[in-house]
Amino acid sequence: MAKEAKNEPKELTVEEKLKTLYQLQTMLSEIDKIKTLRGELPLEVQDLEDEVAGLSTRIDKIKSEIDELRASIAAKKIEIETAKVAVEKYKSQQDNVRNNREYDFLSKEIEFQTLEIELCEKRIKEFTAEEKDKN
Repeated sequence: MAKEAKNEPKELTVEEKLKTLYQLQTMLSEIDKIKTLRGELPLEVQDLEDEVAGLSTRIDKIKSEIDELRASIAAKKIEIETAKVAVEKYKSQQDNVRNNREYDFLSKEIEFQTLEIELCEKRIKEFTAEEKDKN
């Protein structure tokens, strides 16, 4: 029986040998395609991992910018409160002025503090709009 198995491959015709060779080459071509595809996958995975890392960094940066904007808004609100206190102080001092120069000075200070309040409110609106854009 072992001799029969050895004899069969020797008795193949030329046509059968060519068919077998063609099938072998086709299989090898498929294997090469799979190896090529498999070889490219790690590169694609690495590219995707790099992209994810880049997006994570970008998200962290945007979050820190939003935190900075919120801190700036809080600082401007404090400035507004400080300016309001100063305006009240200057208005009460205006009632006790001795001459025109003091009155003019206090009027200018009140005007300046009012402008500061308006500027801070404008900045708060800008920071709020920028924060909404980032979200």
